[in-house]
Amino acid sequence: MTRILILCTGNSCRSQMAEGFLKSFDDNLEVHSAGTGPSDRVHLKAVEVMNEVGIDLSRNYPKNVDQFLDTPFNYLITVCDNARETCHIFTGKVDKNLHIGFDDPAEAKGSEEEIIAVFRRIRDEIKNDFMEFYNKYIEKV
Repeated sequence: MTRILILCTGNSCRSQMAEGFLKSFDDNLEVHSAGTGPSDRVHLKAVEVMNEVGIDLSRNYPKNVDQFLDTPFNYLITVCDNARETCHIFTGKVDKNLHIGFDDPAEAKGSEEEIIAVFRRIRDEIKNDFMEFYNKYIEKV
């Protein structure tokens, strides 16, 4: 079984969405997400936009990356946008490190419609980029 850890800062939006998509692509993957400074809860708008595509994040919760230090992973994927923030290095055992960066939708400003549009855009980017990752690295295995 392929084991994947998706790492972000707060583990409230991008990493949670990526985890949801990867699990929806393949039941045989063991996928976890975590944050270096986890938020109190998964962002409600992330839950909302993922529900729109049939993925339920309502029972998910942010986790601290430290709880995974003793777990070996085939892939560690950071999803922080390097232009704005830096994801810390994971010191656990990992076969391959990858970075697939996205803007942080939690920083979106504007009306409700404008903010939800940003969440949808990031959701769709995550879906596309993680499907590309899956097709390139996982499906062949």
